[in-house]
Amino acid sequence: MNAKNAVMLSDEDLRYAEKLVEDGRFASVSDVVKEGLARMRKRDASSDPLAGMADEIRRRMELPEDQRIPLDGDTMFDEVRAFIRERKATRKYGV
Repeated sequence: MNAKNAVMLSDEDLRYAEKLVEDGRFASVSDVVKEGLARMRKRDASSDPLAGMADEIRRRMELPEDQRIPLDGDTMFDEVRAFIRERKATRKYGV
């Protein structure tokens, strides 16, 4: 079922949508809007594992300094590299 609805676009968004139609990428401005909504639904459905990270980082940054998790930048990359080496060593054929 299709429902008709009026949508307000900024001048910039309308020009961009019309350009996509002129370039032959979409048949109409309506199709441009439909594609944008479809992509948003797909993104929401995929439950992006990074989506919640920004909120968690902000939450942790608001903690008082004495409650933050210490991070030694000098050894962090060494620890990550050691972890990667260990993972590679345990994989069959080193792949």
